[in-house]
Amino acid sequence: MLITFKSKAEADVLMFGDDARQLIVLLGKDGKDAQGIVTVEQLPKAIVRLESAIEAERVQLNAKGADEREAEEEAEAEAGHTGMAAPVNFAQRAWPLLNLLRCSQAADEPVTWVAR
Repeated sequence: MLITFKSKAEADVLMFGDDARQLIVLLGKDGKDAQGIVTVEQLPKAIVRLESAIEAERVQLNAKGADEREAEEEAEAEAGHTGMAAPVNFAQRAWPLLNLLRCSQAADEPVTWVAR
């Protein structure tokens, strides 16, 4: 299933269902809803929540030692997970939605989503 985030302020953001639902919950909404809205009034809090989750992941990754990160990268490479097959971290998944939220806030436009 795909979920499309829309706003008049910026291009649509498409995500696979599980990843999108995780972000919808972080925005303070019900991840089970097939469609929904982040109103203009809700955008500032939604942006802060998403930024906080991204920062928390960054802190967690930085807490790992260089040796541990290197070992994980080597394991991924050995498994063939390099280039386009490399794992995508949370911040990379969340950034397009965060950008959409910020652009929508600047343009005073809500963000909606719909599952297909």
